[in-house]
Amino acid sequence: MKNEKIIAPSILNADFANLSQQIRLVELGGADWIHCDIMDGKFVPNLTFGPVVVQAVKRTTKLPIDVHLMIENPDSLIENFIESGANRVTVHQEEVIHLNRTLTRIRELGAKAGVAINPSTPTSTLREIIEITDLILVMSVNPGFGAQKFIPGSIRKISELNEMREKFSADFLIEVDGGVGTGNIKQLSDAGCNAFVIGSSIFSKDNMTAATVELKNIIS
Repeated sequence: MKNEKIIAPSILNADFANLSQQIRLVELGGADWIHCDIMDGKFVPNLTFGPVVVQAVKRTTKLPIDVHLMIENPDSLIENFIESGANRVTVHQEEVIHLNRTLTRIRELGAKAGVAINPSTPTSTLREIIEITDLILVMSVNPGFGAQKFIPGSIRKISELNEMREKFSADFLIEVDGGVGTGNIKQLSDAGCNAFVIGSSIFSKDNMTAATVELKNIIS
């Protein structure tokens, strides 16, 4: 699992009037997952979409749907998102009080369980749950909006998680989200990252298929 490399285009940056077509374009480029950023305007200063859009994505693609809950009280909506088609559900360490319980419940409901940390949250806070998580998401920007500048310290955090994974023989994937593109994806991959959430570096391009292919080729 630690050698797996995954491109996960984030539809936060897609044109929702042409969402089905744009998902098809990234599929043609070899995208591995479709990433859905769920924001409630409370935990982060932006409001996006809910389970209905995840259902629409599920009808559009056979790719796994990677749902990132940037919301208050995510426990109240986990089941809704899994029923809507989420294959992976990631919650924030900063928001969930009983993280062990929440991750276990996600798995019991049939999805892969992930935990995200904001740029100011140290990786050491995750030591007690690495055996029960399928994915750890490093936020490389402060969450809330797309097209932000990458925070360089995120590379060190990925390296720390990779070392933790090796030391404890854990098998979680390491994911990164925020400011990822052709200029830094190789360095992130070399540090131990497996899954790359990419928004504007794909969806802002005239040829989204070619942009996806280029990013995949860099980490292949």
